[in-house]
Amino acid sequence: MVTALTNLETHPSETNLELARQAWRDARVPWEQSEGFLFGPVDQQGIDPAIDSWPVNQPDLDAVLASPEVLSKAYIDGLDGTLKGFHTIEYLIFGVGGSKSFNSFTSREFEYLRACAQSLEGATQQLYYAWKPDQHNFLANIINAGKTGYTSVYPSQKAALEEIVNGLVVIADEVANGKINDPLSQQNVNLEESRFSSNSKQDFADNIRSIQNAYTGVYKGSTGLGISNVISSSNSLADKKVKQDIEDAIIAIESIPGSFTSAIFNAKSSVENAQQKVRNLQQTLEEQILPIISNL
Repeated sequence: MVTALTNLETHPSETNLELARQAWRDARVPWEQSEGFLFGPVDQQGIDPAIDSWPVNQPDLDAVLASPEVLSKAYIDGLDGTLKGFHTIEYLIFGVGGSKSFNSFTSREFEYLRACAQSLEGATQQLYYAWKPDQHNFLANIINAGKTGYTSVYPSQKAALEEIVNGLVVIADEVANGKINDPLSQQNVNLEESRFSSNSKQDFADNIRSIQNAYTGVYKGSTGLGISNVISSSNSLADKKVKQDIEDAIIAIESIPGSFTSAIFNAKSSVENAQQKVRNLQQTLEEQILPIISNL
């Protein structure tokens, strides 16, 4: 995305604008599919707000753009989360309703975009290194939980598994009762995540895929151990139910007609159905999966 935005700044064109937008969408996928893991460094180090705060604070953003401040990565790093990260970049390259044209960018907006993309890259690298085994290695806390002779923030393997499952509950709750509910119940598009890019439904579905990835242990064709390996051996019905709930939630979200912006007004029943499917998944995780883990 940094490269695509640099190309847009250097050679403004409709083609390079669309390439920058696609780079934004592409970068969004792995982030949204990781939100089942909003614990550990991403929470403790305050990384999540730097990456994914929304809604964008448009009045303050306009004020910064109008100011004489040098828009460096360091300056952007110090700003509130609503003035940086994915959604500030989204607002600047898509515009309201996706109406931004390649020839309407100011030099100041390009300067902000460049620094904002560098800041986002830095935040994602910080998170990556926090988990990476040859760096800060938070992963070792999961692997070594409860092992004699090892230090871990988790006193037992059960505690580590509970943390993971609770993370899945949290993102299911956020999708159903925050990301979907807030704009729907208040009929306010300003509360909709990724509305400038019309990427909301993709975001929500990818959040559910983050649950699927952790639960099944499958990611991009690579297969490992997941929560399912623990659950299936003791309660195959619960294991089948959560897998079906995941599929049902993804299908319901992707079946919402048109954009989410339009659907909260014109297809409420479809949005409410998707919301209920995600709530069903959350309930299964809370009432069936988590108790099994807690009773190990």
